Amino acid sequence: MANRSGGTADGAGRTFALVISRFNEFVTRELRDGAIDCLEKHGTAAEDVHELWVPGAFEIPHVAKAAAESGRFDAVICLGAVIRGETPHFDFVAGECARGISNVSTLTGVPAIFGVLTTDTAEQAMERAGGAVGNKGWDAALAALEMVSLLEELRKS
Repeated sequence: MANRSGGTADGAGRTFALVISRFNEFVTRELRDGAIDCLEKHGTAAEDVHELWVPGAFEIPHVAKAAAESGRFDAVICLGAVIRGETPHFDFVAGECARGISNVSTLTGVPAIFGVLTTDTAEQAMERAGGAVGNKGWDAALAALEMVSLLEELRKS
């Protein structure tokens, strides 16, 4: 039988940075609320959750990397909403944001969680920010909790 490891969702004593885009704030505030709710329900103290607001999704990776390199946070949760418009701008912003967040984890060893919605419409975004599809901010926070725990377990091995 193979050994199996997986993270737990215990947030007690852990610190998290939320890097949140102000662009499409009507969506990102809901994602933020979902993430904070998840973290607090899993034992993270309110004072251990730090909000870092950036102008837009394109700026998320830069601040996420700075937060990860600061040594102050166990994980960085990136929250944003890129909604398709009439120009190719969506493709560039969404792609670079995703690539940048992935690079943060790879370069720093600190989990950087992709909680950035990429939708065709504002309605689709709202469905994923606490509507019919759930709250992807909550999901991102849960992923952060599990990743922190799993990496901690791996480092002990």
